Amino acid sequence: MSKVVADISVSLDGFIAGPNDSRDNPLGDRGERLHEWVYPLAGWREMHGLDGGATGPDSDLVKEAVQRAGAYVMGRRMFDHGEGPWGDEPPFHAPVFVVTHEEREPLEKRGGTTFTFVTGGVAEAVERARRAAGDKDVALAGGGQLICGVLAAGLLDEIQLHLVPVLLGGGVRLFAAEGGRTVEFETTRVTGSPSVTHLRLRPVRA
Repeated sequence: MSKVVADISVSLDGFIAGPNDSRDNPLGDRGERLHEWVYPLAGWREMHGLDGGATGPDSDLVKEAVQRAGAYVMGRRMFDHGEGPWGDEPPFHAPVFVVTHEEREPLEKRGGTTFTFVTGGVAEAVERARRAAGDKDVALAGGGQLICGVLAAGLLDEIQLHLVPVLLGGGVRLFAAEGGRTVEFETTRVTGSPSVTHLRLRPVRA
């Protein structure tokens, strides 16, 4: 059954980007450290059209996430930060629905990625992504504000945190938009390696 899922790297002190993030510095100062675990992996390299790479549990987990995704939803800030680095052939190879306040025509890229801009909010974007994904999952491609919005709407089925053993000391917090609200999660899987711990969690709904 199709799910709405999120995968995101986070520091031990809860940040998904370092301080001073911008279009020219999308991960903020020192934020690149959160993703060093994934760059050498065969699963990550394959989705970016590259050969080789390390295999093992971390790579298998990345490949699993890619294979499950039939469509993506992302926030406008994530799109603005990623559009340049992704180039003419973004790594999604599937429909991507961008939550925004600005009307814009769909943007078609090579490799099967089309960005569709949705002005009706997260619920509309998720619903359109569900229809596009078919039997596959809807993957939330970030950032934190979008994930919080989908969680608050009761639409998030699963989140996988890639917990990186570093304290960034500041930056963009994953759950900053929750505003102190208590949300319970159930841990459904834990996978560890020396460089990262993967926590799969399911929100507990009343």
